[in-house]
Amino acid sequence: MQVNKEQLLANNNSYRQTHESSFDFLANTLSKQGVNIKNTVQRLADFQVAIPSWALGAGGTRFGRFSYYGEPSTLEQKIEDVGIIHSLTKTAGAISLHIPWDVLEDYNAIKELAVSNDLVFDAVNSNTFQDQKGAKESYKFGSLSNVNKAVRDQAVGHNIDVVEIGKKLGSKSLTVWLADGSNFPGQSNFQTALQHTEDSLKEIYKELPIDWKMFIEYKPYEPNFYSTVIQDWGTSFMLANACGDKAYTLVDLGHHLPNTNIEQIVSTLMMKGKLGGFHFNDSKYGDDDSTVGSVKPYALFLIFNELVYGMKNNPQNPYPAWMIDASHNIKDPLEDLIQSLEAIQEAYAKALLIDQEMLRSAQLDNDVVLCQEILQNAYRTDVRPLLRQARLNSGGALDPIKAYRSMKVRQKLIDERGKNAVASGL
Repeated sequence: MQVNKEQLLANNNSYRQTHESSFDFLANTLSKQGVNIKNTVQRLADFQVAIPSWALGAGGTRFGRFSYYGEPSTLEQKIEDVGIIHSLTKTAGAISLHIPWDVLEDYNAIKELAVSNDLVFDAVNSNTFQDQKGAKESYKFGSLSNVNKAVRDQAVGHNIDVVEIGKKLGSKSLTVWLADGSNFPGQSNFQTALQHTEDSLKEIYKELPIDWKMFIEYKPYEPNFYSTVIQDWGTSFMLANACGDKAYTLVDLGHHLPNTNIEQIVSTLMMKGKLGGFHFNDSKYGDDDSTVGSVKPYALFLIFNELVYGMKNNPQNPYPAWMIDASHNIKDPLEDLIQSLEAIQEAYAKALLIDQEMLRSAQLDNDVVLCQEILQNAYRTDVRPLLRQARLNSGGALDPIKAYRSMKVRQKLIDERGKNAVASGL
């Protein structure tokens, strides 16, 4: 299904007067503070976040998965679901595929369907953390780091195959998340595992097209709980440097130990020109994959402060690839993704309000109180009218969640797909 534009317009009209009043008040207030409202709204409208194909069905835990009615069971249906989200938010203009969870047969038909939903293909993701049906070798004891060269070759070959699939779709990047590691002390030799991983990544890197990027993800634990081969940003950074200029570190908000200063990591990587991608989610304890902004919204704002600063002051760093990587085992997945997009845009908008020149001056004067006031004045601003105006200018919904519910989108998906449809992948 696709969003009915006439219904969307009617829904907007019911909120338009209230929105215009709140937007005019905020715009006048911010303009007096020197904020270029037109430019800020346009930057929000331009900011696009990819939706991963695996996030469109119900997520799960290690103990179970509770299916959500009307889930997309084919790649075509996943693209349609992202199209619905993008129609409402005008912020989700890309989809990220995961191979082999996403099975492609007719590439032209898939590309045409994406175009009809105003979508492009973001990074393609390989999968060497699960054994695939019919595979000759097992990844039980690792993939790119495995002591067995036949296993490593299979994993390298899979990544190269994923690149070939991405080329046919128009993607320009490969994301490698490595689950390799150990569960017990002494199980593996750290140096051997790291060297095998570096060698394997270099083999994959050699097959990248000249205009592609490779994103190397890291994670301190899970599914292995004693060690992971690429356990932190420093190891990812080191491996990216070893591969070459087209290899970058990818930051996932959930892939850090508690209380890690993620904004400092972001700043360092951008200064070194090696922040390639960003996966948004939120957490309380670990890699919870909760709705973005639902637990630590101020931390997200501080991260965006560094991202905004870096995008302006670090031309050596490419424009990052943005993606949501969340799991929603008790929410409507589409509503959860819409909430995440709103939280991302809100943090971005607040970061855009920071007077960087004033902040820099306060930092040079060691005026700690003023530095805090500058940040918190921006954070305390209700920027939602700016987000609504950006969506309105782009043809989206003033209130995407209300529009989604008033149009009964989930019920229509259930009517089309049935209650027993289950999304492929997780």
